Amino acid sequence: MLRFNEYIEINTEKRFGKPIIKGTRISVYDVLSWLSNGMTRKDIIHDYPELTENQINACLSFAAKKEQGQLYAS
Repeated sequence: MLRFNEYIEINTEKRFGKPIIKGTRISVYDVLSWLSNGMTRKDIIHDYPELTENQINACLSFAAKKEQGQLYAS
């Protein structure tokens, strides 16, 4: 599983402390929402060229770890 902490940060001064992709104001929730609404990784990268496929995958990894309750165990 991708090491999401290389790509995701929580900064209380950005997006009210929600997890975001490092160097952006794009939240993990934003990416998950786009995917759940049918956007492909290519669509997202086309609309947000500052993002990479690894960053998108990190959002999925983050969500999976959070669901398992292992978010801070890694």
